[in-house]
Order: sequence, then C-alpha cells, then structure tokens
Amino acid sequence: MGQAMCPVTGSAGRPVATITLKALLRPDALATLEPAAQHYYCPDPGCETVYFGGPRLYDRADLEVPVLAKDAGEDVTACYCFGWTRDRLRAAGPAAVDEIRAHVAAGRCGCEVNNPKGSCCLGDVERIVRGACGGDGYSRSLG
Repeated sequence: MGQAMCPVTGSAGRPVATITLKALLRPDALATLEPAAQHYYCPDPGCETVYFGGPRLYDRADLEVPVLAKDAGEDVTACYCFGWTRDRLRAAGPAAVDEIRAHVAAGRCGCEVNNPKGSCCLGDVERIVRGACGGDGYSRSLG
C-alpha cells in the first residue's frame, strides 16, 4: 500500500486511530465520522485539513482543540495531556521537558486521545524548548 497523501496539499499523512477523532471532533463533525475508515493526520501547517482518509475531510474548525502544527499562536497547547503551551514551555525551558518525560514514564499521558496527531508530543515539546534555548547544548540531552 502506498503512502497516504493529503488531497489538499499532497503532504504525507500519518495514520491516526479512530479513537483520536472520536475524542477530538466537535459533535457535528463526529456525527459524520466513518469509524471503519483509516484516517490520516495532515501535518502541513499551511493546510486547514487536519484529518483525511474517510468520506470527508476534517479541518481545524471541526476539532475541539487548536492544532499545534496549524496554529502559530504562543498560547496554543503543545502538550495536550498536561496543558503546556508554547509560551509556557519556552519560559520553563528544559525543566518542562523533564517534567513531561516523568509523566510519560509514569504512564500518565493519553496522547492517543488528547493530541490531534494521535501520538506523543515529546518531539514537538523538545523542538519548542530547543528553539527557545537557541539550539544550545541542551539539544544534545534531549535524545
């Protein structure tokens, strides 16, 4: 099977479990969900489409939460499980990554239902903190 491409931008999509859509779609959008279809997340920041693969596309307005990759705002959530926003991560720096990692290690995260990507936020969190730290030596300790 070939790679799934966003029908709007042609960006490579990432498979997302149906539970993610069930958790994050607004009620009117959820009422149109085809649960048996394989859905994909479009990571392209310039594309309004968040999910594709079923009989319809779901865009940013169809979700209950803002989507980090598609909203450049400083107050947008980056860690959906523990409420860390871009600006809060930048202010806290490496300590934020350590705290989130500790929660993940303790089995407390629910990224599959909280994060629109349907996967762990740590990569995004690390990139935000690394950027705030100016790409200094801390990036080596991030993994």
